Amino acid sequence: MPQALDRLLAEIRACQVCRTHPRGAPLAHEPRPVLRASVTARILIVGQAPGTKVHASGKPFDDRSGDRLRAWMNIPPDVFYDETRIAIAPMGFCFPGQDAKGGDLPPRRECAPLWRPRLMQELAAVDLVLLVGTYAQRWYLRPRAAASLTETVRAGPRSLPGVSGALGIPLPHPSWRNTGWLKANPWFASEVLPMLRSKVAERI
Repeated sequence: MPQALDRLLAEIRACQVCRTHPRGAPLAHEPRPVLRASVTARILIVGQAPGTKVHASGKPFDDRSGDRLRAWMNIPPDVFYDETRIAIAPMGFCFPGQDAKGGDLPPRRECAPLWRPRLMQELAAVDLVLLVGTYAQRWYLRPRAAASLTETVRAGPRSLPGVSGALGIPLPHPSWRNTGWLKANPWFASEVLPMLRSKVAERI
């Protein structure tokens, strides 16, 4: 029901668990959960966690990675951000901070076990899940994720255990740091992207 999802989203957006009951060191900054969802969305995008720019804007994939992901899906920003059609819920809803080298830390360990089962219950219309990166793939494909991201993406779409009727499509992260991976794996552009665009177009 829309009201149940609205209440859940309000709970998530007010979450402070990574500071009040952390698993490990508490989050060093004020939490800002970033997600979008509605009961009518048929597509769910599951990434890793917000980066610095998204943490500042509160808008998921509001960066160059988002530009590339939208190009992969072959949709304009207005469709991408239409939450009645596309839900966006990363494995960690908040920016997790950075390591000593300036790279983003992994998604907080508190987040997915606490919120994801409840969120998926409310997203009953979702029948296509884009699994962007290894964290999403390990969560949704367990224990069927391959040993490497390349193998998992190459294996193609599959039904998701625990998400009734939904098709999962594993994807690399669209970060521009992965340009080398894309050049080394040309089958992604020639085989995976046409399939991805077809599946997305069927649901938009």
